[in-house]
Amino acid sequence: MIHLLQTIPEQIMSLIQTEGTALKLEKGMHIFQEGGRSDHLFLIKSGNVQISKESESGKELTLRICGANSLIGENLIFCSCPFHTTTAKSLTNTELFSIHHDILEKFFIAEPTMMSAYLTWLQTENMKNQTRLRDLVLHGKKGALYSTLIRLANTFGEFPSPNEANIKIALTNTELANLCATSREMINRMLGDLRKDKVIAIEKSYITILDLNYLKREIECENCPLAICRID
Repeated sequence: MIHLLQTIPEQIMSLIQTEGTALKLEKGMHIFQEGGRSDHLFLIKSGNVQISKESESGKELTLRICGANSLIGENLIFCSCPFHTTTAKSLTNTELFSIHHDILEKFFIAEPTMMSAYLTWLQTENMKNQTRLRDLVLHGKKGALYSTLIRLANTFGEFPSPNEANIKIALTNTELANLCATSREMINRMLGDLRKDKVIAIEKSYITILDLNYLKREIECENCPLAICRID
């Protein structure tokens, strides 16, 4: 059974903080890039990081926006692929810990319970990705936006009431479009309709959801656990 909010196992966080190297990055800096050599895993201490892929034509798809206590590069542990399949860029000034794969793998082999905890957490992460892909495919562009707003609220939101959420991360319409695999013009139109219907309000790139239930009804929300319905 999936807990309400599945976080990284405490012993793994402690290991990375103890054995890893502390790094500081300014806004806009790359942590790793698609095609680059992969030999480290990263734990975000503070800040926000965008994980994305880019097509040969230059079209960008944002896969995740990660905040504090998120792992990035996690899928390449015990993996024969020596290169990153995504790009990670800091959206804000960011602090993180970096640990070499070899160190982490040795601890996992020596401590099977730690490996089991990691695999349990990783399974939840995979389910999170599967449900997001489901929404993108089954519900079209509008469903992609609505489900993305719900996930942003669950990840970065404050809830003054059960039906309202203040999303505490600023995103441009282009960044939202990249999260939804659509164009900025399409996002502009859909956000405009939601504002007109008083479902959302926007001020300085910060979105407030005024009617969360409307978004859920429109995409036939299955009320997945919060561990899965997230954008990180």
